[in-house]
Order: sequence, then structure tokens, then C-alpha cells
Amino acid sequence: MTEQRRATRLPVVPGDVVRVAALVSVVVAAFVLGGVGVALFLLVLGGVMVPRVLPVPAALDVAYGLALLVAAWAAQLGWYQVVPWLDLVVHAVCTGLIAVLAYILLEHAGMAPGPGGAGDRSRRDLAAVVVATTGLGAVAAILWEIGEWAGNAYLNPEIGVGYTDTIGDLAWALVGAVVAGAALAGSRRSGRGDSP
Repeated sequence: MTEQRRATRLPVVPGDVVRVAALVSVVVAAFVLGGVGVALFLLVLGGVMVPRVLPVPAALDVAYGLALLVAAWAAQLGWYQVVPWLDLVVHAVCTGLIAVLAYILLEHAGMAPGPGGAGDRSRRDLAAVVVATTGLGAVAAILWEIGEWAGNAYLNPEIGVGYTDTIGDLAWALVGAVVAGAALAGSRRSGRGDSP
């Protein structure tokens, strides 16, 4: 029985360090930040668990998890008020990484073409990777903005929303998704088959 249990365990990977940091953040939030902070870090914890069950490169796993953690801590520690442009950078980076992860999730589910080998991808296939990744990022950005609005309306009026903020966030998120889609297509064209 013990051998069988050991055989079914997933090996420890670098992204697990980030997952532990997310779990610690939930505990810290419970003692220091209150209910909204706990809810935010529970969302982050759920988000960082997704790459654990997908075939993603370690670098993508770590970058994605760190980006989500930095975004959450920046919100909780007021960094966006101190460094206003940081919000736009976080939207671009997080959306790009989320879009790539979403594309890989679709691949894993058989709903998008897989990586293929060097020379296996036509220009049309590579363009489709960019378009699909950009579209997934755009949807993620819209959902993020809806979440910010709902948080402002129902949880904490200090969550920054407004026409200018929303349009800026969406624009930078779209830029992040396009860049991530191009990087993903580039990695597929070179035949590496892994993500940026």
C-alpha cells in the first residue's frame, strides 16, 4: 500500500515553492488583512494550483505564480497607489501569462492544436495560436475588470475602478496577451513545443 501511494504522488517541482508562498499568504491574510484579503489569496492559491496539473514548463509555472502573488500583495500593500504605472504592468504580465496557461489548458483538453515539431506548423497555425491566445487574454481581462467592479461595488469601495482605469487596464492586458501569443507561437515555430 505504501509503495502504491508513493507511486501516485506528484514530484516536487519549482512552482511548488510559489504554491507554498500562496498558502502562507492565505494564513497571513487571515491574521492581518481580514476577509477580503483572505478571499483574494484563496483565489490566488486556486490559480497557482492550475499549472500543477498541466504539462507546463517550470519557468512558466513559477512566473505565472509569482505574477499572481505580486499582483495580490501589491493590491493589499497599497503599491498601486504609490506607483500608479505598476497596475498597468501587472495587467499586461498577468494577462499574458494567464492567456498562455489557458491556451495550454485547451491543448491539454484536446480543444486546440498541440505543439507539434519543428516545421510542423504552418503560418496559419501559428497565427491561430496568436489569435486564440490574444482572445483568451481579452476574455480574462474582461473578467478581471468585472471582478474589480464587483469588488468595489460589494466588498470594498477602495478597490480602484473608473472609466480611465478600466480602459487602461484592458489596453495593457490586451498588449500582454498579444505579446504572450506571439511568444507562444514563436516557441512553437522553433519546435521547442513549450511555452515562453
